[in-house]
Amino acid sequence: MKLAEFNYNLPKKLIAQTPKKPRDLSRLLVLDKEKGKIEHKHFYDLPKYLKKGDTLVMNNSKVIPARLWGRKETGGKIEVLLLNKINDSTWECLLGGKGRRKNLNINFDKEFVGKVIT
Repeated sequence: MKLAEFNYNLPKKLIAQTPKKPRDLSRLLVLDKEKGKIEHKHFYDLPKYLKKGDTLVMNNSKVIPARLWGRKETGGKIEVLLLNKINDSTWECLLGGKGRRKNLNINFDKEFVGKVIT
């Protein structure tokens, strides 16, 4: 899977700055897999789409503003998304660009260099 597969146009006016009140008024995108039809609903409609035995996974992750652009030793640009801080000097990341490899050095500026370790 490539990082670019997650790119899509999302107008800023559609990004909520605060939660809806009540929360179940939030928008819900529903895909009818059999018909290939997309519907725009609300979260209060969710029970209509759940059947006995379904699993509902809750995501309570928080978004951090962590998109960095660096340059590989070859000069090619590379996108780095910081996902999770492991310790003071190590982050779990998603890398964009081509030619990723272990031990790759990524230059962000003259004094800030990252290294791919796995």
